[in-house]
Amino acid sequence: MKDKGLGSNGIGSLIFHTLFMIFIIAPLAVIILVSFSDKGYISMPFDGVSLRWYRAILDAPELMNALWISIWIGLGAATVASLVAVPAAIAIARYRFAGRDALMALLLSPLMIPHVVLGVAFLRFFSLMGWSGSFMALLLVHALIVVPFSLRLTLGAIIGLSRDAELAARSLGASRWIAFRRILLPLILPGVAGGWVLSFIQSFDEVTMTVFIATPGMTTLPVALYHRVSMLTDPVTTSVSAIMIVGTMVMMFILDRLVGIDRVLIGKK
Repeated sequence: MKDKGLGSNGIGSLIFHTLFMIFIIAPLAVIILVSFSDKGYISMPFDGVSLRWYRAILDAPELMNALWISIWIGLGAATVASLVAVPAAIAIARYRFAGRDALMALLLSPLMIPHVVLGVAFLRFFSLMGWSGSFMALLLVHALIVVPFSLRLTLGAIIGLSRDAELAARSLGASRWIAFRRILLPLILPGVAGGWVLSFIQSFDEVTMTVFIATPGMTTLPVALYHRVSMLTDPVTTSVSAIMIVGTMVMMFILDRLVGIDRVLIGKK
């Protein structure tokens, strides 16, 4: 049967998708262009091209400090999420036990709860526990909200995977740990790695919930940018945003090479 491409849907569909892509890409392109402005304020168009606002990032200690906090929180949250997602995915995909569906719903629940609600809830909880402004509090909260992304990709890698190699290793005397480390883990590693990359991206870009629990001494980069925009209009914000846009594109390219964007978004095998 002959495959039907986009053109088979008519010129109207092609125009719609073209306009939709322009609508999505245009704001990102404008941010990147404005980041090269030679003016002291955000404007478009501008007279000349300059890298002064990229150099100015190094002279903004609050942004550099927030950048390193975001990186360390992203690395930690993605790692914790993977450590939770791998055993959970193995249990959910391989075994039938009481509470299996409840466990699955619990781990995926951060996708269904608005981040504003989570932010207010954790703000109250950390205030009561005396953890406000701590690195570990931010790390645990970010790990919580990125677990579903890691779990989904790890589950996709395990479901449908033959157990013959594992059973053969067990029959030859290998322990469960050896069979997991030598056989199962290498087979599901692309899914685990893809889940880690996606979790890092989600953690690094998170702002809706973090704005409630971040403090002046423990602020992530997106929250720092949010506060800076409310006070200043210099293009430093656009230069940082441009770096984040390009960095996210690079991470998504890596994710596509490891797992495949179709598999992440729609579960396509």
